[in-house]
Amino acid sequence: MEQQIKKRKTTLWSLLWNSKLGSLGAIIVLFVVLVAIFAPWIAPYDPAALDPIKRLKPPFWMEGSLPEHLLGTDNLGRDILSRLIYGSRVSLIVGVGAVLVSGLVGTLLGLLAGYYGKWSNILIMRTADAFHAIPSLLLMLVMLAVVGPGLTTLIFVIGLTNWVSYARVVRGEVLSIKERDFVRAARAAGASNARMLFKHILPNIMSTFIVLSGMNVATTILMESSLSFLGLGIKPPDVSWGTMLSDGKQYIATSWWVSTFPGLAITITVLGVIFLGDWLRDVLDPRMKAND
Repeated sequence: MEQQIKKRKTTLWSLLWNSKLGSLGAIIVLFVVLVAIFAPWIAPYDPAALDPIKRLKPPFWMEGSLPEHLLGTDNLGRDILSRLIYGSRVSLIVGVGAVLVSGLVGTLLGLLAGYYGKWSNILIMRTADAFHAIPSLLLMLVMLAVVGPGLTTLIFVIGLTNWVSYARVVRGEVLSIKERDFVRAARAAGASNARMLFKHILPNIMSTFIVLSGMNVATTILMESSLSFLGLGIKPPDVSWGTMLSDGKQYIATSWWVSTFPGLAITITVLGVIFLGDWLRDVLDPRMKAND
């Protein structure tokens, strides 16, 4: 058994190493995670510290720059590099947290719809259709306007607007799995519905859940950035890449670095997550690759 586990790990590492985009994605994601974890130790300044005298100073390679502010300062004299480092925390927390919320809700509803069918299937899937018919951004704007902005609120709002994809995929998987011989045998042996769902069916859809979650993290990061850019996401003194974009939009012509660096951070992080998610899809669920 131990040899099989070691062989499995070795195979996964070798597959990742042999995939250029997968390796690149893993490196980017690992880098962002480490930056977020060690932000208090590697950030040169407090991201909320104001210094109006040093406002809108350019990056180190441009004339008029300050050596202590490598990537320059924003309109309030805050250090861009420090804000980028701390902003990675918000992006990861919201990205992973919202995916967990949407994944848990969608997976549970998909299990119920696929296993029980009939009225539960009709009710859940018609609700999913209704959610899908409403633009996600509009739905999130309405929910945030009612509840109010904040990190926890943002996680749940984004999560509760993205459960539909999980419910549909999981329902389809359950409809297929529940007709297999091992499920029929468990049912004949008198297994309860709860045991059937969580002991026999759920473990067989975990690879699909992981693949779908990996691909949705990138979308969630973009959603958080969009909401923060519109002023409905993270509020000061907390910092996110979306709020940095919003702060720099009026200075794009004269002080491009204020919004360009957070824009690059979002782009690179999202690409890294997409590359890693595509690799996970190819390894864990080749059927999804075949359907592309």
